[in-house]
Amino acid sequence: MLRAVLFDCDGVIADSEQLHFTLIQKLLREWDIELTKEQYLESYLAMDDKNCFTTILRDNGRCLPEEKIQDMIDRKTVLYKQAAGQTLVILPGVVEFVMAVSQKFPLAMASGALKEEVLLMLETAGVRQYFDAVIAAEDVVNGKPAPDAYLKALEALNKQYPDRNLKPQECLVVEDSKHGVVSAHAAGMKCVAVCTSYSAEELAHADKVVPVLTAVRVSELEALFT
Repeated sequence: MLRAVLFDCDGVIADSEQLHFTLIQKLLREWDIELTKEQYLESYLAMDDKNCFTTILRDNGRCLPEEKIQDMIDRKTVLYKQAAGQTLVILPGVVEFVMAVSQKFPLAMASGALKEEVLLMLETAGVRQYFDAVIAAEDVVNGKPAPDAYLKALEALNKQYPDRNLKPQECLVVEDSKHGVVSAHAAGMKCVAVCTSYSAEELAHADKVVPVLTAVRVSELEALFT
């Protein structure tokens, strides 16, 4: 039985994946590394900033000190907030979908983005009040595709509702990336994938694939658990 719904943020709540890619690409060029969109989608999209920069640098034969990587993260955050305030687009059906599922289930956010970026998106969408827990990059050691973020979000929900004893197999994750689907399944949860960043074929390992959240009914999600 479905008893809780957990969300990714970028590409699910807001159309922000392109902005993240552009800023990462800009900062990497300072180290003479050219990141293509295809490379980003294939290998790095679901990663938190630290893991993303560290992995891309390593894949290009670079090993920077911790402080240099942190400087890139800090600068990206500043640039993101400046750009997002003007260009952040909330995806179709998000507000209505969040409101609909919140009437029946507790909600949590489990994102690889930094918490201030996640909260900015939720507040811009006007849905912050519907989430009982917000887990972001700072809250876990291992980012997606590891299951840590979703397991941490479930732990936070159980602290909010200690009498419910929610279990992974009772949770549904809403994702937009291939690595995010892997993360959800690794946590023992079912996953519905939205085709905002990848094609339906690339997301076929999800339990349900939809073009946009306006195409989803709560009853269809519940049916995945029967």
